[in-house]
Amino acid sequence: MVEKTQVISDELRQTALIAKALSNPVRLYIVQKLAHMNTCCYSGNLAEELGIGRSTLSQHLKELNYAGLIQGEIEAPFIKYCLNRENWAIARRLFADLFKE
Repeated sequence: MVEKTQVISDELRQTALIAKALSNPVRLYIVQKLAHMNTCCYSGNLAEELGIGRSTLSQHLKELNYAGLIQGEIEAPFIKYCLNRENWAIARRLFADLFKE
C-alpha cells in the first residue's frame, strides 16, 4: 500500500502553503501592491490604506511571511515590508507548472 505522503511532492506542499497565504483578498492586495513597488512599504501605511486594524494586518503579514512571499525589516519603531522577489518567482513557477496541461 502506498502512503499518501509518498505521492504528495514537496513542490505540491510548497504550492499549497503559498495558495493558503494567498487565499485572502487582503493578502492578495498586499502582494500585488508590493509586486508593483520598487521600494518597501511600512506596515502602518498599509493598515491605513486598507482601513483595517494593525493587529489584523499583522496576522495577514504573518501568513505572507510564513509562506516566504514577503520579508520585513525593523526600523524601530516601524517595520517595512518588501516582496521576497526570489520566492515570488518560485511561486509563479509553481503555479504555472500546476496549471500546465
